[in-house]
Amino acid sequence: MRTATITRDTSETKIAVTVDLDGTGLYDIDTGVGFFDHMLEQLSRHSLIDLHVRTKGDLHIDQHHTVEDTGIAIGEAVAKALGDKRGIVRYGDALSPMDETLTRVALDISGRPWLVWKTEFSQKRLGEMDTEMFQHWFHSFAQAAGITLHVETLHGENNHHIAESAFKGLARALRKAIEIDPRKSDAIPSTKGTL
Repeated sequence: MRTATITRDTSETKIAVTVDLDGTGLYDIDTGVGFFDHMLEQLSRHSLIDLHVRTKGDLHIDQHHTVEDTGIAIGEAVAKALGDKRGIVRYGDALSPMDETLTRVALDISGRPWLVWKTEFSQKRLGEMDTEMFQHWFHSFAQAAGITLHVETLHGENNHHIAESAFKGLARALRKAIEIDPRKSDAIPSTKGTL
């Protein structure tokens, strides 16, 4: 069973995350930030990773700790559920169209975290969510999961579509990368023998 639960309890946030990498895209998410919840629901549904998230953060200050720490907790849960990464495809990519928007996402579950982010927003907020926090979430997730992650919006005008296409692109790329390769299900996908 490729499942994991992570709890994170600090003076800024209290978070519980459970993932099932072999799920069906079921989700139960409450971070206190509606638009953020909507994006995490997209991540779950389109990756087929079952995702349960409960975040209580210091939203009376701002959204920074809530979004950052939730990204860390989800990333840690994915990394823990992957274990030694034996048998996974490892690489994934997706072109994610949403009306006028097209985002390209590519990733490598390499153990070498990195984020290349080429996505911009023309609004400061979407709903109650600060748009500058999207890049920060992707960075926090990639670092904690140990993923090399490239996100590039090739075209986009509507800010909601830009954000959603990035999360859906991540979901679809992640779905490919975490799949068990039936031709090499007993092997670590690296010539080094470890990831």
